[in-house]
Amino acid sequence: MKYRFYFFFVFFTLLFLFYPGDSQLLQNFAYNRSTFAQVDASPPKINVKPFPYLRYQYAPYTSAESVYITNLDSYTPILDKNAHTQMFPASTVKIITALVVFDIYKPDQVIQIKIPLEEGQVMGLFSGEKITVENLLYGLLIHSGNDAAAALADEIGKEKFVDLMNQKAQQLQMKDSIFKDPAGLNDYSQFISAYDLTLAARALLNNHYLAKMTSLKEITISDVDYRYFHKLTNVNKLLGEIQGLGGLKTGYTENAGENLVSFYKHNGHQYIIVVLKSLDRFQDTKNIVEWIVNNVNYQSVAL
Repeated sequence: MKYRFYFFFVFFTLLFLFYPGDSQLLQNFAYNRSTFAQVDASPPKINVKPFPYLRYQYAPYTSAESVYITNLDSYTPILDKNAHTQMFPASTVKIITALVVFDIYKPDQVIQIKIPLEEGQVMGLFSGEKITVENLLYGLLIHSGNDAAAALADEIGKEKFVDLMNQKAQQLQMKDSIFKDPAGLNDYSQFISAYDLTLAARALLNNHYLAKMTSLKEITISDVDYRYFHKLTNVNKLLGEIQGLGGLKTGYTENAGENLVSFYKHNGHQYIIVVLKSLDRFQDTKNIVEWIVNNVNYQSVAL
């Protein structure tokens, strides 16, 4: 009798625990095996990303010797015309200058102007003027002031500053670039490519503090004592003329020709447009924008 009791006790215990049937009693009594072996019945998540493609295989007319257009969202090249050819940068070099300035100075740091540079495009700094780094950056990126670039570099020494520019270029994988001057002067000793300028532009756009400066059409700034006021006007004539265009940097010397790096938005998509050694950088960029609007479409691709 005693052995029979243990036999039935073990038998029904095992039955209740492992019986696979639909009995509600058994389901309530048995342990919840789903706790140990959960199955995710939801469909797998698919990352869908739009990539650009051309409706028609033709390029926009440009007079520029080098052109590079990329979709910023996917970093997909859309047009490549001598994108890795080394060109003279002129003032487009100030994109790198601004990135280095952001790395080494604080915006409210005050710099006293020694002997202001008077060569080429200047914002009109005065000897002895005390002005913040932030206001010098406005002069650098909006007015393309060579005197602003020189003042920012001279504060730590031009040679050291140029070394930092080249280090920044290496950090950004700008393999076609050599820098010698923070203002973009001395054409024959420094080079850049349209592709490299795209890398520099992307870095600046990722810095919202600097990016907003390049989109300003004009601003008036002063020294810290409010003795000197500087009205700064953006050299980029397309600001306010082309909807969706928000900067980025101009450049011109006789040797470099007309250079322009542009940031353009259209239908939720973002582009960087670089034209180098152009005969008419603004018309070239207008032609490119029209081409983007009429010829670039997007296909969603599952990743």
